[in-house]
Amino acid sequence: MDFFRPASAALLLLFIFSDQALLISGLGAVGVNYGLNGDNLPVPSEVVGLYGRCGIDILRVYEPNHSVLDALKGRRNLVVWLGTRNEDIQGFAADQLAANSWVNANVVPYYKSVNIAYITVGNEVVPDDAAAPFVANAIKNIMQALVIAGVKSDIKVTTVVPMSVLAVSYPPSAGAFSATAIGPLKDITQVLGTSGAPLLLNAYPYFAYASNPQQISLDYALFKSTAPVVVDGNLKYFNLFDAMVDSFYSALEKIGAEGVRIDISETGWPSKGNDPFTSVDNAATYNKKFVEHVRSGAGTPKRPNVKYDGVLFEMFNEDLKTAGVEQNFGMFYPNMHSVYPLWNC
Repeated sequence: MDFFRPASAALLLLFIFSDQALLISGLGAVGVNYGLNGDNLPVPSEVVGLYGRCGIDILRVYEPNHSVLDALKGRRNLVVWLGTRNEDIQGFAADQLAANSWVNANVVPYYKSVNIAYITVGNEVVPDDAAAPFVANAIKNIMQALVIAGVKSDIKVTTVVPMSVLAVSYPPSAGAFSATAIGPLKDITQVLGTSGAPLLLNAYPYFAYASNPQQISLDYALFKSTAPVVVDGNLKYFNLFDAMVDSFYSALEKIGAEGVRIDISETGWPSKGNDPFTSVDNAATYNKKFVEHVRSGAGTPKRPNVKYDGVLFEMFNEDLKTAGVEQNFGMFYPNMHSVYPLWNC
């Protein structure tokens, strides 16, 4: 639009800045991971349509599947977190041309019609993967590749880490990274501190609870506690998720990265596979309350009112995964019927 009335200008600017804010900072948006480890899953166009009907804000995909990206064209209201394969990281770090090639193949043809917010360089590479020391430089080279390609957008480049990067997580104020994670994470957070991208965290209260039910109550893990369960100084914790995130923030502070924000790239609860800890009711309760928690904008006790985006794991039950809980994190069956009611679709 070349001309608009002054009365319309404020509304237009609000729309523009709101869209940019969704791309670069947490606004309490909620998404779902879209995995492809199944031999009976619906085609991507049907899946993308399901995201839209359900009002899901974010679609995270683990690698640049072009059938998925093609299905996302024109769906600018759906924010996309686009992953790279772990095995490509060392090549990106060592060779700018490799990073350029990846961007030219997987971003340039799509970014004008697909709302790519984040490029995630690897998934859970730190602390134990051989590529961990290369992640920071791979992020820098992908960032540079976007510039070289003339991609004019607010795409941020980051990585995804698990809670296992912590050597200490209790109490939350004592959170500290392991010796093997400190070096790579110092390098990564220096890059993110400059670019303004968040660090993405996979955090699963389910696994903590299921491995230690004698000391962790189900209500605390499911956001159902009505009284503080953990008191850490002047901070009170009513749920395990907040305690996990704040332990991660404490660890970031200890390496001088207190300015780096966290978004949640995976969390969830399986509906079966490990009785009595898994059930449809537990999965529905955790995911529903997580969505409410994120959208409330309440933040955590350590970072109150600091909004973050959160992505649930995962869209479908996937039959090619390891039998048990790994096959049962989905909110939908492959026929697109709900495992339990969560979304308005």
